[in-house]
Amino acid sequence: MKSLHTTARVAAVIGAVGSVALTLYAGRNNNLPLLMILMSGWVFAPFFGYAVASRVSARWSAFTRAAFDATIIVIAVGSLAIYGNDVLRPPAPKAAKVYVVVPGVSWVLLLVGVPIAAFIARRCRTVQAP
Repeated sequence: MKSLHTTARVAAVIGAVGSVALTLYAGRNNNLPLLMILMSGWVFAPFFGYAVASRVSARWSAFTRAAFDATIIVIAVGSLAIYGNDVLRPPAPKAAKVYVVVPGVSWVLLLVGVPIAAFIARRCRTVQAP
């Protein structure tokens, strides 16, 4: 489990830096610097949330921590793939939609998926207990 946690931490850093860099690159022709700062903060937010929650995850069950770490790996890889795809394509109208939706979906995965994993882990423990 230690290697999964280490992999998740590395993925979170790479995902955060890469996602923000791709966001800034996609908005390079934007004449609204405040908007770019806000968008970068929104794109960075799920990775920051992972870092904060990772601090308190020591008291979680091993299964919940593993689900949490796996979720951030999926979020990091998915974010980089989606933002990279957006940057490589020719500019399209309403392209900023991707940079609004992906962090929102990431938050849902973190805030809904992890508690569900915790519930399942608790349920499995009670079923196995004599």
